[in-house]
Amino acid sequence: MFLILVYDVGQKRCNKVLKICRKYLNWVQNSVLEGEISKASFERLKSEIKKVIYEDEDSIIFYILRTTKYSERQTIGIKKGGDDMFI
Repeated sequence: MFLILVYDVGQKRCNKVLKICRKYLNWVQNSVLEGEISKASFERLKSEIKKVIYEDEDSIIFYILRTTKYSERQTIGIKKGGDDMFI
């Protein structure tokens, strides 16, 4: 499956969350990662994130796409992170 992850966490936890996410996904820009991921890896990713964040303060959003066939990404301005992954 293809996953887009967006996070909004406290400043003290930001680097920890990014480090975890980069093990599984490609960094696109501030607080946004994307990439192909297996269901098992997705479950590990969620488990690792839950150990770091405060669920009553932080927010993690997963956009799960079954296929990228009908998806397109357009960018205006500077390109940050991995431009290799295209949806």
